[in-house]
Amino acid sequence: MLGMLWIGNVRYSYVLIGLAAVVGGILLFYTLFNSYNQEIKTYLEDHNKGHWYQRINTYIHPDEASADAKRQTEYAKIAIGSGGLAGDGYMQGESKNRKFIPYTYSDSIFVVVGEEFGFQGAAVLLLLYFVFIYRMIIIAYQCIDIKGSFIIIGIASMLVFQIFQNVGMMIGLMPLTGITLPFVSYGGTSLLLNMLSIGLVFSIRAHQEKYTLED
Repeated sequence: MLGMLWIGNVRYSYVLIGLAAVVGGILLFYTLFNSYNQEIKTYLEDHNKGHWYQRINTYIHPDEASADAKRQTEYAKIAIGSGGLAGDGYMQGESKNRKFIPYTYSDSIFVVVGEEFGFQGAAVLLLLYFVFIYRMIIIAYQCIDIKGSFIIIGIASMLVFQIFQNVGMMIGLMPLTGITLPFVSYGGTSLLLNMLSIGLVFSIRAHQEKYTLED
């Protein structure tokens, strides 16, 4: 939504209002979470959502979180760091093989890349994502129909968020969520939706070429 608003030439006054609302919402959430910490914990645990509390509390108060709550993030950072420059080698990741990292086929797939292929492998993967997103932006820029540009930028923004969130939560920048790494994590609903989204981009590009030939 933010990406589509940005290319829609939204007024800067609206941007400032939106930023103020976001910052205000974050501060309000942080204040309420601290003020009613125990009540929130009890409520979520009563509704079988205790893991929600653990993830949020671990991100906001890492020093106060239990060792079990911090285990996934801590082991993920250790595994990525142990990969060094070139990595441990394909299928040789110690943390992965010893089951220290959960969901290595989906949520934690970036940890596997960092541990087994090192900084070089992770950098190549991020570079491929950059080229991929850059190409989508170029297609959006070349669109004759503004609606096509909006769709492509919306899809590109969605993928950028997924990449940033998945990588960020594995290195401690973002809270843990179930968001997968596009086209790398094990398939499922996310893979199907991402493939459909790229299909839309291909379709828009094909129609732009058709308009160009007609002109």
